[in-house]
Formats: sequence, structure tokens, C-alpha cells
Amino acid sequence: MKKRDAVLSLLEPGRRPDYTPAAFFLHFDPAYHRGQAAVDKHLEFFRYTGMDLLKIQYEHKFPPLPEIRRPEDWGKIPCYGLEFYREPLQIVKGLVQAAKREALVIQTLYSPFMCAGHTVGPQVLLDHIRQAPDQVKRGMQVITDSLMLFVKECVRLGVDGFYASTQGGESGRFGDPALFDACIRPYDLALMEEINRACIFNILHVCDYHLPYGDLTPFVDYPGHAVNVSLELTGGKISAQEVASRFGRPYMGGLERKGVIAAGSTREVQEAVEDVLRTAPERFILGADCTVPDETSWDNLKIAIETAHAFRH
Repeated sequence: MKKRDAVLSLLEPGRRPDYTPAAFFLHFDPAYHRGQAAVDKHLEFFRYTGMDLLKIQYEHKFPPLPEIRRPEDWGKIPCYGLEFYREPLQIVKGLVQAAKREALVIQTLYSPFMCAGHTVGPQVLLDHIRQAPDQVKRGMQVITDSLMLFVKECVRLGVDGFYASTQGGESGRFGDPALFDACIRPYDLALMEEINRACIFNILHVCDYHLPYGDLTPFVDYPGHAVNVSLELTGGKISAQEVASRFGRPYMGGLERKGVIAAGSTREVQEAVEDVLRTAPERFILGADCTVPDETSWDNLKIAIETAHAFRH
């Protein structure tokens, strides 16, 4: 219960946990994407590194539909029911039962825009949004309805929250910001408002995996108990303090996913973590700006987490 309390205490202004919580995430080998093997690998990683919350990786993307060639084809998008999510839900059930007493259990949730990209391919998605946004919106609603089934079942199984990942507002995605407001934002918010209503701890992740952001303004009023974004914007670096202040909630991050944490020595990792913590906001979770590379040493992650736990201002 100490890990749960440390993270949840960040939601109470004026209260500080006994130590700085920390967590990092990576994708496991495909051999550990299904069944008990996935449950066991998540638990092994969580316990070896000593992190303060358990995030369940999501490895069950929407299948590609090459028949969606024209904007009017978006009416053919199927609404996948709970049977489609059977395998990831088995992992959720196993990890909630195994770890909820130790730490918050958080499920990864890809946004409808991201799932649409998995379905039709990123370039087709962007082209169709630009050409016929009203046609795309028909499919986006169906995708959102399907994801809502998954969300509600995860809640029923006992997850504490979601790591809600969103994309679409990056620099260069759309020349007209109204397209983001029409085809992405409403569907993000439908899911995020539901999880904020139902769960005690959700992390808003503004994902820059493909492209950087020039402006975080479109996401500032998105729901979420904590926010995880990169500090590298196209206009220059911002501070963790700035992000926490602007979003008005705890910030998770501080380390660049492909930087020292991925390839540094023990001492380099320790020094990097200490540098981050010296200027971190009061309500803070040490982490990376996104999922770290798969080959990242678990020992590096363990060292970073131990350094955060031991650090005293």
C-alpha cells in the first residue's frame, strides 16, 4: 500500500509523499504479449525495477482495413465488441488480481485517432481528414464506441486508471487547427471524461513519438490526474515546473526516453536523475517522456527509481 499512497498523495495539494515516486515503461518481446506470459513479464518488470505503479502495455491494435480507400468508406468501419478485446482483458484481470494491493494498476489506452491510424494507415487517415472530415467522423465515432466497451470492462475488472495516450496536435499534422477540433478532440474527450469519472488515477500522455509539438494549448484542458509530455517543443525546451503549472496537476517525466536512461552508465543515470529532481515541481513522478526503447537495461531503470526514492531536497 505504500506505493499506492505515495502516488495518490500527489493529488492532495499541500501533501507530499515520503519519497519521489517513479515509473518507466517499455514494450516486451512479442513472446510476452499474450496470456499468463504477459502477466508474469509485467510483474517481473514491475518488481525488479521497484517502480511505484504498474502500467499494462497494450499490444492488441486494431487490424488494418485496406478496403478503406475513399472518405466515404469510413462508414464500413466495424465496431469491435468485447470478444475482440478478450486477450488484453485477460491480462488486465490477471494483473489487477496480482498487483493491485501493491500499487496502482494503470491500463494503456490508445486514442481513437491512433486506433484509426492502425486501421487505415497514417497517411490515408490524414488525407481523408483533410479531404472529407465529416466522413471520417462517422468512423471515429464507431472506433470510440468500441474503445468505450474496453474502457468500461477494464473498470469493471478493477483497474485504478488509464495511461491515456493522444496524438494529432503535433506540429505539421494539419494546416487548419479546426480539423483537430472536429476529428480528434471530441473523441479523445468522450473517453477521457469517462475514465476520469470512473477512476482514481489517470495519466494524460501527449505522445510525440512520431512528431514534436509546437504548442500544448489544445491539451491543457484535457482530463487526467497527472500529465506526461515531452519537455522538447519545436520552439525550444520548457521546464517541468512550467508544464505542472500550465496543466495544473502533477507532472510525470523529466528524462528523455532515448537519452541517458537508455544508454548511460550507472553514475550517469544517477546524476541525470538528481539534476531533474533538483528543479522538479513539488508534485512530481520521475519518468521518461514516452515508452523507453525495448532494449533499455532494466538495471538503468532500477537505478533511476532507487535514486528518486533516496533523493532528498
